[in-house]
Amino acid sequence: MKLTDVINELVEERGLDRSVLDEIIKEGLLSAYKKKYPELILEADVDKITGDLTVKVKKEVVSAVEHEDSQISLKKARFVDKKAEIGSGVWLPFEGLIGRVEVLRARQVIAQKIRHIEAAAVYNEFKNKEGEIVYGTIHKCERNGMVIKIDDALAFLPKTGASPLDKCAVGFPLRTLLKEVLPEPRNDNQLILDRTSELFLQQLFKLEIPEIFEKLIEIRRIVRIAGYKSKIAVASNDRNIDPVGTCVGVGGSRIRPILEEIGGEKIDVIPWSDSPEELIKNSLKPAKISRVEFVDKKVARVWLDEDQRSFAIGKGGQNIALASRLTGIDIQLVQEGQRQEAKSLESNIFKDTDDELEEQ
Repeated sequence: MKLTDVINELVEERGLDRSVLDEIIKEGLLSAYKKKYPELILEADVDKITGDLTVKVKKEVVSAVEHEDSQISLKKARFVDKKAEIGSGVWLPFEGLIGRVEVLRARQVIAQKIRHIEAAAVYNEFKNKEGEIVYGTIHKCERNGMVIKIDDALAFLPKTGASPLDKCAVGFPLRTLLKEVLPEPRNDNQLILDRTSELFLQQLFKLEIPEIFEKLIEIRRIVRIAGYKSKIAVASNDRNIDPVGTCVGVGGSRIRPILEEIGGEKIDVIPWSDSPEELIKNSLKPAKISRVEFVDKKVARVWLDEDQRSFAIGKGGQNIALASRLTGIDIQLVQEGQRQEAKSLESNIFKDTDDELEEQ
């Protein structure tokens, strides 16, 4: 196994410019020779014309040679350098050989340096895209997530960052949020993706709804339980634009691509209101609310008919949980029947009290 063959193989595999690797190659070559000849002063060089690798050794000029590897006689030294003197040093081609172990070490050093170069290139290319939607295809399915190919780079979508509705099918196109760009790979991953966050959904709306991109419509708040439902409150900065209708589109035409991207997860688009009462009513849709009563700034009782209770609560209590998160208010449901019972009880108490007073 020749070192030059190993280096050429690495360069070919990585597709990097050979000129960029000159210093790396020299470092790798030196590490291999120094491992086998630690007592010698060695120097590596790359011929810029031929691309050949050469190693030189610095020998001390002495009157009587005792160690041929590190010393040279004055007579021989002056064939190399006419100004050579006893005690000076001259550089000569090194004829020592290295074995398989040293070659493997050189390969390791070179590969590590190449990885640093590649990591820096990926970081510089993608860092300014952090927090944005990127387009890719599923490259590989793993136990802990998916490997996504974005242009010539590989990114990782962890299982925790994928929706329960996401399916791993190699070659399938996928839009993801570029959540984090690391300076160096962590567990072989440098680009970390996400599809479960509110920011991912917000960026999808920004891409699909021009009025949001142009800031004619503003997303005031988003809450999400990935794979089940999201609620997004929107407001218009133009009184002539209906924010909900614009986002949904005629027959759902505008929101449909977003729904398809997230696997059919439900999205409630509601109008934002500065009135907490109105916002609560909107956030509990599709349930129809009769009345909202505030206990304090953070707690509200919501009165509704019995047949609306299941709509307000939602599957597994997720609808009311999302509504509470969207409004920042703890929502407590009260059925209209309970309200009437409370009124009757209150009326009876006052009636009994009045009767007692009359008897006295």
